[in-house]
Amino acid sequence: MASARLLALTLTLGLLTGYAHAEGSTPAWKQLSEEQRKVLEPVSADWDSLPDWQREKMLSIARDYPKMTPEQQDRVQHRMAHWSKMTPEERENVRKRYQEFKALPPEKKEEFRKKWREYQNLSEDERENLRREYRGSGNAPDGFRPPPR
Repeated sequence: MASARLLALTLTLGLLTGYAHAEGSTPAWKQLSEEQRKVLEPVSADWDSLPDWQREKMLSIARDYPKMTPEQQDRVQHRMAHWSKMTPEERENVRKRYQEFKALPPEKKEEFRKKWREYQNLSEDERENLRREYRGSGNAPDGFRPPPR
């Protein structure tokens, strides 16, 4: 369970953070191996327009994919599919929220993680009620959509 959460966090952070690479240093979709294309299929429509840093991260995920448990693989597929369906504005919002989280002091990060674990332990009905309440409060960020389970 902890390793699945770590994997999900790693995937999310990888999607949200970048590192510099020379332009054009990553392969086009047609140049990927059959195995890579199979793993990265959820982002196939966007692949050739993704920045190099994001392609590199996706290639890293594809390389590690065979070593993952079936549950981890399923989570990776769902996260990539969710990310690919987000609008550029939603993606930017997620990146911004991540940067805000990164800037928090360690005790605030731990408080956030604790609340997140509590939320994860709620029933689906309780979560849906909280989401409705949150959206109705006017505090939900523009374009906010929680990721699918």
